[in-house]
Parts: sequence; structure tokens; C-alpha cells
Amino acid sequence: MIELGAALLAGAVIGLVLGTLGAGGSILAVPVLVHLFGADAHAATTGSLLVVAVSAALASLAARGKRPIRFGPGLAFGLIAALGSVGGSVLAQGIDGDLLLIGVSLLMVAVALSMLRREPAHPGTGVLDQPIITFSPTFHCACPRAAKVLLTGAALGLLTGLFGVGGGFLVVPALVLALGLTIDEAIGTSLVVIAVTSTAALATRAGLGIDVDWGPVLALTAAAAVVATLAARRTAALPRRPLTLAFASALLALAVATGVPALASPR
Repeated sequence: MIELGAALLAGAVIGLVLGTLGAGGSILAVPVLVHLFGADAHAATTGSLLVVAVSAALASLAARGKRPIRFGPGLAFGLIAALGSVGGSVLAQGIDGDLLLIGVSLLMVAVALSMLRREPAHPGTGVLDQPIITFSPTFHCACPRAAKVLLTGAALGLLTGLFGVGGGFLVVPALVLALGLTIDEAIGTSLVVIAVTSTAALATRAGLGIDVDWGPVLALTAAAAVVATLAARRTAALPRRPLTLAFASALLALAVATGVPALASPR
């Protein structure tokens, strides 16, 4: 019962961060599944994908009208990233569990540091509305921008498939820099991208036959989904900066708790 309560509480925190900030929260699912429920690295990084896929999808629907979301570009970018997530999921199967946890720990540190930085001063360039390829009146290809979008999307998907995280802390700045979205548009649209890439990675891992204890995963998913939906609907009323600072501090502590034992584990 205590473990179930802890899972629901952790799920609520994941949902709060995901629904409010559009990034960062899902990475908490991996250490929660490892430390509270004894899941191995491969099972934890697989189960976490269900948490983030469901929560991000519901939060993106709940945020309609509350936050600007570019569903078309989000789906297109997400499909590109999904290809990378499939590759990352397959690659993860050949990596030692301790090395996966070390990678997740380093990722947590990166997430925390990125969240501690204030939002960029430049809100986006609006280049999204400029087509990459046109055929009329003459053929034109903005190939450097196309390459940036393809490489960025594939790299983000690779991280999702490899470590079982949504990658939202990278999706938001990527949408600003690669697609020219404003910060508000990127935060909302990132939920769409995260839902698509996480679903693709989860489907790939399910096909690989990874053994997962779905009970704790479902508890995390239910709590995260409910809170993410509520947070996305009331995002303007929630204090984003204090939440960011508190969550980033918790991530740094969890990174140490997860990474140090994995480093000390004999191989």
C-alpha cells in the first residue's frame, strides 16, 4: 500500500511538470520504477514510455484553447522522431542495464541544468510558415532547414527509444530553433511530439518481448495522466518558475541516487 501511494504521488508530480512545462517530468518514471519497485533498467525504461505517452497525449488534448498548439507540425516532427525512437529501442536491448541507468542519470543532470536556465530571450523566428519545398512558380528547397529538422527529430527520437523518456526538455528548444515556434507554441506542441515518439518506442519494445511488471506502471500512468490533464487546463494559473526549480533540484538528487550505485556495480 505504501509503494502504491508513492507511485501515485510520483505520478502526480510527473503529470504536474509535464502538463505545466511540457517537458522534464517523464524522466522521473525510470528511477521511481527502479528504486520503489525493483524493476531492472530495461523494464523501467520500457514502462516509463507508457507513462509519458498517455500523459502527453491527454495533456495535449486538454491544452487546446489554453495554450497554442501546432498539431500538424507537431505530428510531422513526431513522425520523424518516431523513426529514431524505433532505432533507439532496438539499440537499448544490447546495452548493459547499469550503463542504461548511468545514461539516464546523466540525462537527468542535463534535464535539471536545462530547466534551471531561464527561457531563451528570442521567442522564435516564425520560419515554420515558410515552406521547406515549393514547386510553384519555381522549384525551391530550403535544404539546410530540412536537414536541421530531420537530424534534430531523429536525434530526439533516439534518446526516447534508448532511455525511455519523452525528451521534452530537448523538444521544446528544438521546436523553437528548428521550426521557429514561439516558446508557448513549442511547450504545447512538444506534448504532441512526445506522445508520438513515446508510442512508437513503446510499440517497438513490446515487440521485443521485454518483461515488465505493469501494475506499478499503470498506477504511475493513471496519476500522471489525471494531473497532467488538469495542469494543462489550468496552466496559466500555475507558478511555473518555482515548480521548475523544485523539480530540477529533485532530479539532481535522483541522478546521484541512480547513477552512483550503477557506477559501483561490478561488471
